[in-house]
Amino acid sequence: MDRRSVLATGTGLCAGGVLSAVAGGGEAQAAVPGKGRGPGAVTYVNPVLWQDFADIDIIRVGDTYYASASTMHYSPGAPILRSYDLAHWELAGHSVPRLDFGAKYDLDGGRGYVRGIWASSLGYRPSDKKFYWVGQIDFAKTYLYTASAVEGPWTRLATLDAVYYDAGLLVDTDDTLYVAYGNTTIHVAQLSADGRQQVRTQQVFSTPSSVGTLEGSRFYKINGNYYIFLTRPANGQYILKSTSGPFGPYTLREVLLDLPGPIPGGGVPHQGGLVRTRHGDWYYMAFVDAYPGGRVPALAPVSWNSEGWPTVRLVDDAWGSSYPLPVTPPPHRAVEPMTGVDAFTGTSLSPRWEWNHNPDDSKWSVGDGLTLRTATVTDDLYWARNTLTHRVPGPASTATALLDFSGMRDGDRAGLALLRDSSAYIGVVRDGGGAQVVMVDGLTMDANWNTTGTGTVRASAGLPGDRVWLRATADITPGTGRTARFSYSTDGTRFTPLGTAFTLNNAWQFFMGYRYALFNFATGSLGGSVRVTRVEVSAP
Repeated sequence: MDRRSVLATGTGLCAGGVLSAVAGGGEAQAAVPGKGRGPGAVTYVNPVLWQDFADIDIIRVGDTYYASASTMHYSPGAPILRSYDLAHWELAGHSVPRLDFGAKYDLDGGRGYVRGIWASSLGYRPSDKKFYWVGQIDFAKTYLYTASAVEGPWTRLATLDAVYYDAGLLVDTDDTLYVAYGNTTIHVAQLSADGRQQVRTQQVFSTPSSVGTLEGSRFYKINGNYYIFLTRPANGQYILKSTSGPFGPYTLREVLLDLPGPIPGGGVPHQGGLVRTRHGDWYYMAFVDAYPGGRVPALAPVSWNSEGWPTVRLVDDAWGSSYPLPVTPPPHRAVEPMTGVDAFTGTSLSPRWEWNHNPDDSKWSVGDGLTLRTATVTDDLYWARNTLTHRVPGPASTATALLDFSGMRDGDRAGLALLRDSSAYIGVVRDGGGAQVVMVDGLTMDANWNTTGTGTVRASAGLPGDRVWLRATADITPGTGRTARFSYSTDGTRFTPLGTAFTLNNAWQFFMGYRYALFNFATGSLGGSVRVTRVEVSAP
């Protein structure tokens, strides 16, 4: 079959992957491609968001679109993106307020690197007007969280002993909750009316060996049929269709395989979700492997044939680098930019920020800047608690932090890092009463995420006064880029390069892309602190 012609299933997706009155009522009908668009229509450019948001689930509630993503060991977890036109996005909140799944997520006797929030699912239930998030942790248990608004508060509704690997939530038209899940062997579970228990689970499909691995379930009901959207890592997308109910039997079709993506040097778009606009048009939001930056969202229109199978609209036999902007109502407001200046003047952190593992909340504060008190005695950044991270925008960007280091103690290390399993930083060290600015690389982890290098100082310089501007510039272009450089300033105007260029690691096995990271840890004793009064993240 033509691998370019058979894309997923269409649904009048409202929230939770199922049509509801909020999306116009009734069952979804196949959309007319290009409906309402003139020849001079405004276009959007892929990737629609050049930041690391993987394993996307996407829904619509009324005229607002929401998407969820994986965050692994970062806390809070399961970020929620919001858009009014599918092309411009902001961060609205997190479904999992804290990774309270064991001491290792507190960096207490263990570490949760490449664990935590994997592919999970976001839904909306019109009957109780609540958002639902479901995901498994550590192949041990599945957790269900709910909230009346994506900003929160989110609360844990249930802990299930079942392990719903790569869960896909469906709120059916009769209000029943279903979850599709599994790797190669795909199951469907039915939950109780309150969502607190599993009522039934059944295997519904076994992947043929000729296809290989299928996972990343997304579960939809469209025009009375049930569909499970599945990914073949990391180069394909398939769909299962049942005309006989949620438990099948299901028929398999290929959606795409080895399809050229919209990012030069990047991978094949896959493992995302389908959504229908209020005007009846369908879109598929997938991610593209684009390391060292991570897995980046791209959007393409979808059409449906008379037999109820979808196709991705291609441009020159590839996922388009641009398409006409979806027809949507005028936005409620402009979305908040994903980059810019943060002076930490509020009472809480912006959802753009996530901690490396759970923070010690007694050791940080915001209001008059961000204060980081040392929370760990270590010589290893990967063990240091209260390291605060921000995704690195692509294809190139710069982060500049103004650091007041007057409260540092001897042995303290504070600064701005490019954080991944191979890391580097520019920072301030205080030893013997004096302070120096240093550029350090050689912070590394092995394949089991154990530290193999705690860093080597490549350059240093004396620092007068008690504040310094620290800058990291990163090119995360796949293939040809992958370079970071560091510099500093004592007046905020003239920046002096420090150290050597740092080559960013583009291996996929860590899954998450690079993050800008603010840190402060002690090598001697606790009690020191730094204050970050301003951070600016900018991208061309």
